[in-house]
Amino acid sequence: MLRVGGLRGARPPHHGLAHRRGQGAAVRRADPVAAAARGRRRRRGDRGRAGAAGRRPPRPRVRAVPGLDLDATLTSLGPEIETIRAGSRSGVALVSICVGAFLLAAAGLLDGRESTTSWLFADRLADRCPGTDVRPEKLVVTDSGVTTTGAFSAMYDFALGLIREHNGSRVARATARVALVDDARLSQAPYVDAALLPATGSRFSQGVQRWLDQNMRERYDLGLPAATFHVSTRTLLRRFRAETGQTPLEYLQAERVRRAKHLLETTERTVAGIAAEVGYRDPGTFSAVFTRLAGHRPRDYRATFGARP
Repeated sequence: MLRVGGLRGARPPHHGLAHRRGQGAAVRRADPVAAAARGRRRRRGDRGRAGAAGRRPPRPRVRAVPGLDLDATLTSLGPEIETIRAGSRSGVALVSICVGAFLLAAAGLLDGRESTTSWLFADRLADRCPGTDVRPEKLVVTDSGVTTTGAFSAMYDFALGLIREHNGSRVARATARVALVDDARLSQAPYVDAALLPATGSRFSQGVQRWLDQNMRERYDLGLPAATFHVSTRTLLRRFRAETGQTPLEYLQAERVRRAKHLLETTERTVAGIAAEVGYRDPGTFSAVFTRLAGHRPRDYRATFGARP
């Protein structure tokens, strides 16, 4: 039996009336089926208590590292970080949920490994742990016994993968159906909203970004913003990349795809019409760029994320 453990002190959320103070026990006492089960467990416990005295519970084979408040100082979590290191030394597989990857990084376990985390914090993880190759588009990354996942719902993708590995695809699919979980997700890319990311760059690059936004529908010509900002195309490329980590074309493509996502979600306009709206004369070129950045073809994206009547 696969045993999964969590860090000491981590508490799962309690939902519903039955978990309000004092009410959970009352509900359990009123349930005759649960009461009978408790009686059977007590009787089995009485018989086996003598043989089990002093026996330690089995060590978990997988240790889950939950998310945390990133504003908290990681140095205050020394005991938790040491527990993570000890688990790694003893051969326990480690999996972080969402920004729990920052704890793995603090324990030194992401250096030399690929990793992921919530796309919203991927840049921060890369800055804090330059030794890891952060893959913000991935839902789950496993590298040499260490697993990291995207935002918190990606823990379901990890759980389904674990079930698939130990019990096969049929059981994983059945589990997904019962739990109402999408077992066909492949990437975080469809969920990325660049508007939620912190602004990057200086006044120069932000000015170039505004110019590109305002001229999104026009044919891309690097010479035009260069002339507007009175620099050479080479200087514009160098400064923009140094300040934002992207080329102007990469920024423009990402913004065109973000705008196209909004139109696919909220309108019934044709894909060709949306392509033209965001600056693509050729729908095929638009579809290829959209699929590469969003992880779905435009029509599939609309089917998944479009507003229902």
